Amino acid sequence: MSSRNSKASKAAARERLRAEREREAKRAKLRRQIFVGVGVVAVLAVAGGVAVAVNAANKPSYWESAKKDKLVKPANTSGTNGTTIVVGDANNKNNLDLYEDLRCPACAQFEQTSGADVLKGAKDGKYKITYHFGTFLDGNLGGTGSKNALSAVGAAANVSLDAFEAYHTLLYSKAHHPEESGPDLFAKDENMIKLAQDVPALKDNAKFQADVKNGTFDKWALDSSDAFNAAGIQSTPTIKLNGKALTADGVMDQITANLKK
Repeated sequence: MSSRNSKASKAAARERLRAEREREAKRAKLRRQIFVGVGVVAVLAVAGGVAVAVNAANKPSYWESAKKDKLVKPANTSGTNGTTIVVGDANNKNNLDLYEDLRCPACAQFEQTSGADVLKGAKDGKYKITYHFGTFLDGNLGGTGSKNALSAVGAAANVSLDAFEAYHTLLYSKAHHPEESGPDLFAKDENMIKLAQDVPALKDNAKFQADVKNGTFDKWALDSSDAFNAAGIQSTPTIKLNGKALTADGVMDQITANLKK
């Protein structure tokens, strides 16, 4: 009896051990499957992240995409694709070409010291001013403020020439022109709209604000910049009266001395 019980007990123990080994083998297999599955998910996630990063890197920037937009020319612009803005009598035989970049500190200095006198000369009928705007400082300094500010200037010109003149002067003012080494303030639409509140014709002007926010004149800004580059301008401000280059210092005396009678 004891012998049979001993044999039965040993057989039962062996069966329990076998069953336990099978269960442990199943658990080990399940752990391996989970580990492999997690690894595959991780690899896929990394691969997906890499793909997203590559796609983002290859995706054209907003301004690159804007080159393909349909051109909308602001009212009160002139020339091919409306890439210039003329102030004064368009038929005046004396033409003052003024090449500027809206982020340019030297242009700001010129406008702050001589801009009012230059503008008055056009208003008095002595000559007309043809404004040309470039955006090369975005490349030199980084950012998009030159392009974005130019688009906003187009929105101002679309309202009226008076609005353009006032807004143009405001952007170059000592109070509002950004430092060359400072933040790219002109890159933000909200800043361009906020500054416009100091221009009566643009204050709370829904159309102007919508054009700035929607980038209505972004393509125009890029075309204007292309025309500027095609003119071979190497620095700003560049000032020419009837094709003759003038210097920013003492510009009014030079204009007076070289006007066609």
